[in-house]
Amino acid sequence: MKPLSSFFLPLSLFLSLFSLTFHGSTGQTLIQNTCKSCSKDDPNIKYGFCTSSLQAAPASQCATLRGLGMISIRLIRYNVTDTRCHVKILLKDKNLDPYVRRCLEDCFELYSDTIASIKLAMKSYNTKNFYDANIQISSIMDAATTCEDGFKEKDGVVSPLTKRNEITFQLSAMALSVMNLIKNNNGSLMMDLSTVHNSSMYIVKQIQ
Repeated sequence: MKPLSSFFLPLSLFLSLFSLTFHGSTGQTLIQNTCKSCSKDDPNIKYGFCTSSLQAAPASQCATLRGLGMISIRLIRYNVTDTRCHVKILLKDKNLDPYVRRCLEDCFELYSDTIASIKLAMKSYNTKNFYDANIQISSIMDAATTCEDGFKEKDGVVSPLTKRNEITFQLSAMALSVMNLIKNNNGSLMMDLSTVHNSSMYIVKQIQ
């Protein structure tokens, strides 16, 4: 008869691997279901952009729905901070068209304000003050739109910030949509995860 240790070692190894696989699969499922709901409810949110953005974020694979909400807000913060820095670099170009320079200066001010707004939004979200967080994140969407529209007011001018403004707008829309899911306590999102969890418990019981 084999010693018990020879049985428990493979079992513990299996359970460890199973746990990693389970959390990874449930994280993927939650991200996919969240993004499906977000893109369905808001045409401004693209499913592929939503999933790739959340999946690339650290700890997203083991995050709850509320955790994904905070991740989406952090992504906004990273983006607006980087965009402000990028605008600052563009303004150093002495050969800039005067009109483009004025637009970039406006965008620099707008994005400076967004950094303060996103910090407030994070605090509001952490205290479950979704009403204020909604207002603060909505102001960031407005800032990105205002920045982009400034370049459109003169024919022939091409905005150097179009892609960045679009990302800011879409990340903000994602955060608002996730908050809406949390407020509505959308049980359908968690249904698939509950099924997977129950299945995993059944497998573990069979092994034991």
